[in-house]
Parts: sequence; C-alpha cells; structure tokens
Amino acid sequence: MSASTEPAAATARPDTGEGTGRRGRDLRPFTTAMTLLLVAVCGGVAVGLTLGDDGYWGQGGLPVPDDVIRIGTVLARVATVAGMALAAGSLLVAGFVAAPQTSGTVDVHGYRALRRGGLAALLGGVAGIVAGWLSVADMSGTALGDLASAGPFGWLGAAATLNEPMGWTLAGLVLLLVAAGAGYVLNWKATAALGVLAAASALFPAAVHPAATGMAHDWSGDGVMLRTVSGVVFLGVAAALAAHRIHGGPLTGTPGRRGRAVLIGAGSVYLVGEIVFQVVVVWNGPWAGSAYATTVAASAVLLALLVAGTAVLARALSSTRPDSAGRLLPVLAVAGALVAALGVAGTRLVPPRFLVRPDSALETLIGWNVDRPFSALTLLVEWRWNIVFGTGALLLAALYALGVRQLASRGVRWPVGRTWAWMLGCAALLLATSSGLGFYSPAMFSVHMISHMTLNMLTPILLSLGGAVTLALRVLRPAGRGNPPGPREWLLALVHSRVARVLTHPGCAAVLFVGSFYVLYFTSLFDGALRFHWTHQLMNLHFVLVGYLFFWPLIGVDSAPHKLPHLGRLAVLLATMPFHAFFGIAVMSSSNVLGQNFYAQVGLPWLDLAADQSVGGGIAWATGELPMLLVMVTLVVQWSRDDSREAVRKDRQAVRDDDAELKAYNEMLAKLRKGD
Repeated sequence: MSASTEPAAATARPDTGEGTGRRGRDLRPFTTAMTLLLVAVCGGVAVGLTLGDDGYWGQGGLPVPDDVIRIGTVLARVATVAGMALAAGSLLVAGFVAAPQTSGTVDVHGYRALRRGGLAALLGGVAGIVAGWLSVADMSGTALGDLASAGPFGWLGAAATLNEPMGWTLAGLVLLLVAAGAGYVLNWKATAALGVLAAASALFPAAVHPAATGMAHDWSGDGVMLRTVSGVVFLGVAAALAAHRIHGGPLTGTPGRRGRAVLIGAGSVYLVGEIVFQVVVVWNGPWAGSAYATTVAASAVLLALLVAGTAVLARALSSTRPDSAGRLLPVLAVAGALVAALGVAGTRLVPPRFLVRPDSALETLIGWNVDRPFSALTLLVEWRWNIVFGTGALLLAALYALGVRQLASRGVRWPVGRTWAWMLGCAALLLATSSGLGFYSPAMFSVHMISHMTLNMLTPILLSLGGAVTLALRVLRPAGRGNPPGPREWLLALVHSRVARVLTHPGCAAVLFVGSFYVLYFTSLFDGALRFHWTHQLMNLHFVLVGYLFFWPLIGVDSAPHKLPHLGRLAVLLATMPFHAFFGIAVMSSSNVLGQNFYAQVGLPWLDLAADQSVGGGIAWATGELPMLLVMVTLVVQWSRDDSREAVRKDRQAVRDDDAELKAYNEMLAKLRKGD
C-alpha cells in the first residue's frame, strides 16, 4: 500500500490544538528550527573539541589532514548520528507508542512520526555517505580535489580497506534503505521494523570505533556498541515523544507507560555500556591536560542530569497529568544530543590508556594474553566474561524463571522438563562464550570448534525444548482495544511474519544450517572474521540463530510456522546428518590450515596449527553426531507421545458418539459387499 497520501482515518481526526502556544501560534516551525539549531550547536561543540588535538593522527602514524577535512568529517558524523537517532525514535514511537487503527494502519500521530522518521533517515543517510567519503581523506591524507577526481564511486575502493569510512558508509546506506521503506509502508508492524533497522544502523560506526582496539578490546567493543545503539534509541525516542506531544499525541495511559519503559530501558543499557567503555579506555592512563578527559568529565555531568531528568520524567509519565513530562522531554533531548556530540568528538581524541604502554601482539589480536595451554583446569578457571552473550544468558534464564513463577501464582503448572531444558540451554550459552571456551576460542581452532558446536547444536536444541514462546504467550496480557500493541502482539507478529515463515521452512533452514559451515570455513571469510571482535560476536549470534531455526520446527515445543509430520521431520534430520559428518572429515583431512594467517600471528608456542585443526575436525565430527542422536531420540519420543494422545482422543470420541466412526465404516463395507 502506497503512503503517498495520508490515511483517511488520519485526515478525519481533528487537530487537538496542543501544538500551539498560549496565543494560538503554531509551534511546529519553531520546533523544526530549534532542532536544526541544536544539531548545528552539537556539531560546533564536537569541532571545537577536536580541532586543537592532533594526537589521533600522531598515535596512528597518519598524516594530519587540513582543517576543512577535519571539520567536514566531524560535522557529517554529527549529522549522521542526529539523522539515525531521529529516524529510529520517530519510527519506534509510530510503531510502538502510537495506537494504530483497527486495520493495522498507523493513526494520525503515527503517520506524522512515520513521515518525520523517513525524512530524518534520508538526511542521515546522505550525511553518512558524505561522512564515509570525508573519512577516507581524513585518514589517508588525500586532498578533497584528488578524492573528487576519482569519480563518484572511486573512493569506495579506499573505503573498503579502511574500517571507519566503511562503517559510516554502511550506516548511510542502511538509513537510505529505511527512508525508502518509510515512503512506502503504513502498517504499524513494518513501521516498527524500520525503527529497529534504523537503530541497528548505529552498529556499523560503533563496531569500527578507533578506541575499541588493543587490550580488552572485547569489552570496550561491546561497551561502545551497547552505548551507541541504546543512546541513539534514548535520544531519538525522547525527541520523538516531544514532537508527539507538540502535535497533540497523548502521553497518558499505555502510551505514557510505553514511552517510559523505552526511555528507562535504553537509558540503563546506555549507562552500562558507557561505564564499561570508559573504564577500559581510561584505565591507568594520564588525565592531566587530556582533551579526552575533558569530554569524559562533561559527559559525566550531562549523564547525571539525564539520570535525574529521566527519573522525574518516569514519575510524570506514570501520573494522569503529564504536563511536566511534556516540558521535560525537550530538556532530555538537548542533554542527550550534547552527550552524542561528545561521543562523536571522542572518536578523534586519544583515550588516556593508549598513552601508557604499547599493547602486546596477543592484546592487539584478541584483547588479552594467553599464557598456558588449554586443559580441563583452564576450562574451569580461565573465565573471560562476554558482555553480550554472558549477560544475555543470565537475562534469558531470569526472564524464563520469572514467567514460570508468574504462571505458578495463577495456579498454572508449567512442565518441569521444559524449565530444565531452557536453563541448561542458557548454561550452555554461558559456558561457550564466557568460560575457558570463550577465553581460548579466539586463539585456538580446536577450542573454537568446541564453542561453535555448543552454540550451533547443543544450545539451540535445549532452547527449542524450553518452549519460551508458549510460556511468554501464556504470561503476557493482550494490549487491549484502543491501545498500542504490546509485547504479546510484537511476539505474535514476529512469529507469524513472512520472514519467520521463510527462514523456518525446512528447506531454507537446512541449507542455512549445513551450508553456513562450508561457506564460513572453506572460504576467505573465516580468516577475515577472526580479526575483529564484532565478527566473533556475529559468528556466535549466527550459530545460535541458525541452529534454533533448524531445530525449532523439528523438535521445538512452540508451534512453528511450518508443521511437518513426524516422518517428514525424521527425513529432514537424516538428510542433513551426512553433510554435517562430511564437514568434520573434510576439516580433519584438509592440507590447508584454516585461518592460517591469523593463527600464525597469534603464535602460541606450544601449538601446532595443523595438528590443532585435525583435532578441531574430529571435535566437529564427534560433537555433531551426538546432538543429532539426541534430536532423533527426542523426535521418536515426541512421535510416540503424539500417537498415544491421538489414540486416547479417538477412544474418548468413540465413547461420546457410541463409536459412530466405526459403525459408519462397517456400513460402508457392507454396502460394498452388496454391490459385489
């Protein structure tokens, strides 16, 4: 459905007049001008902090660019962050806060937010492309004239070899995609999905943050990604709620509670990510005379203001008179924008830790030193906490336990076996990413393969047997008529979406499950993925998701979009087992060392790379067969139980109707005999 015209229901609703001042003036042009002014002020702050400090280029051995290039790069990045924040916030408010019409189309307030989000994504996308283009000159010392003479796409080759330009370029391309989608969709589900995509675009520049390198770059990398995405959501939602209020949108009841939950959740994640990142990059470094220390101090003051303001705002949104909330939202948006500007400025300032000592080779490659061989003892004692997956495993277990407890308070009994399966799945996820497996897997192929098989085989099997979707649907209450969709509606929309139907199709899931092994390990993709922490995290996420998509329709407790008969499930399982076994054998017998360039640079003195790869192949073969056997046994047990339940159901039906089905069958046989 085209969105070239405003929905009929949206045009039919009267304007409440809440976007006017005391004398009836329309404040919307004023707010637009103030938004542009705020972006300009933030750009000026970022430029002022970075112009007087050349340490970034000196630390990296790069030529110092002209002031025009430096100023243009910072301003383009500030504009990109502003665009992605306003786009994400507006689209999230349109999809999650504004109540849609009964047809699923956004209402008048959602439509306005959708249009604002599309425009912000368009401007942010253009700014992101410009930021990538200028970042090439900023990092390579190329003059703008030479860069322009290479043609409109000639700079992309240089950007592909430099992390920061590619990160900003990809963010711009994703925002342009969001802008195109916002000009077409009107459904609240698609609008919310575009909002999530706009927020996720912040991951690209965050993943290539220059300070997320060297010692403990796994923690600083996770911290900067968490703080960037959650900060974009917080800033964008605060600004979008302020615009929502100006245009007459309600902030009482469910919309107010929903906005409060988003702000508190995003703000909490931002604080955690900010603290982790700053602790790593300033640890034991000199503060005196540091421009970076000045930005950290200013950010701390603004963050204290944001915490206090968010607490007051949360209380105001929970009341029946949110007038104070309407006045406080712009203040939070301004403070958040200044914090974002300081964050952009920080990308061109040298954190104190990098001035203390040079990082070792292992700290540069994986983030920490490995001093002794892998063993059963080191598996238990050498823990390296994975901020994303380790914390995520604990949160998943806690939320599941909370759901089971809530059902018990209603007098509903939840099967103990499902609880055990889910908790063991969370434990497997924790051990594979944060125990000695997580500590050694970046440096040793064999340990990496143990972690891979645990994440791809064991964890998804256990999680699919936990029935988390069924539990959530029993616990969560419907949003109610006239209210914006709630978590229950979001979950149902995700499970029944076209994307879920395609990905959980047995053919597609099997190809992803088996094919990803060969594509990842037998191409140059694996060697490149070993070099960055964010690619390690992406591999972990891929292993878990692909495994879950494969095992969910086969043995999962939750109802899958595609329901195969038990014989069909067994056929799919038997068809994939040979490919899995052949992968392990191929790794064992390969004469080429997978990831040789990276592992050779790691250079563990006690490790023979070829022998370690042979061990890894054996692990892939052995640990792949055992979970498959577990799945087969589970499938046979489920088949037997379903047959038993079906037999009981037919017996009860026969008692109720005096065996009418059997009598009808006997009558049909008698008629056939008479016919003969």
